[in-house]
Amino acid sequence: MIRINNLNKSFNGKTVLTDISVTFEPGKTNLIIGRSGSGKTVLLKSIVGLNEIDSGEIWYNDILFNKLDFEGKKEIRKEMGMLFQGSALFDSLTVEQNVRFPLDMFTEKSLEEKTERVNFCLKRVNILNANTLFPSELSGGMKQRGMIAMALSCHPQLLIADEPTTSLDVTIQAQIIELMISLQRQLNMAVILITHDLGIVATMAKRIVVMYAGKIVEEGNRHDIFKNPCHPYTIGLLHSIPRLDIEQEKLDSIPGMVPDPSQFPEGCRFRNRCSFEDEQCVNQPNKSNVDLNHFVYCHHWKKINQHSIEECKIYE
Repeated sequence: MIRINNLNKSFNGKTVLTDISVTFEPGKTNLIIGRSGSGKTVLLKSIVGLNEIDSGEIWYNDILFNKLDFEGKKEIRKEMGMLFQGSALFDSLTVEQNVRFPLDMFTEKSLEEKTERVNFCLKRVNILNANTLFPSELSGGMKQRGMIAMALSCHPQLLIADEPTTSLDVTIQAQIIELMISLQRQLNMAVILITHDLGIVATMAKRIVVMYAGKIVEEGNRHDIFKNPCHPYTIGLLHSIPRLDIEQEKLDSIPGMVPDPSQFPEGCRFRNRCSFEDEQCVNQPNKSNVDLNHFVYCHHWKKINQHSIEECKIYE
């Protein structure tokens, strides 16, 4: 459904995304993970055309999306639903009017057809009395449900969710994730979900892309990433998740911070925080095939892999 080739993006001379190449298949749930500053949101906004990229290609169902004009992109966006961080509902409109808004913008359906679709979407997310409710009257979890209904209104083939569980308590986070899993299966949509919390969505994603400092560092299916991680950053993220099989006084952490785009180190961008760093790391690592659909960008992935398999038994 989405194929990205050698995408590069910068702001004010600062390179934010470098040589991003990745494919997202139809009908599958894909997870993009990385800490703040890794470029996840910039990538998703580039996919839907909210950012003009510097170079590279974004293909949508064999259409070169980034070369389309405004009207061409608008036509394709009807097939994309997006959940932004925070609340994207219009406070002056009722929840029902919010869900109807994309239909008014992108379709020429009759009033009867729009009403039927709005009711369908609201029923799917279990919101009642939406014609009299305003966003200010909703809890955080209910607002998220309203935004999901809004994103579904135009029959999207692709749902993009940017940190959909931010600022929600753990119980509500689980409900939102379960709702998204259910909708993905019922409607057979592709889902691209970005988050920094791998634990919340561990059972949801079929394929996981790990980003660090504007680059992809590892990519594989769920089993690859959880059971056979090969990049030190991926291993660090896994070790930061609370484990149920052992008692821990404190969680592991990765020393240092994600560098500012103006201060990315040469070669491997993780090398200043990596315990495996040596003279090879001043050169950019190439893409290595760990397995058929498991890729990593690291000079020392074979050595790291030997240490990681036994350690990363978090979700047995």
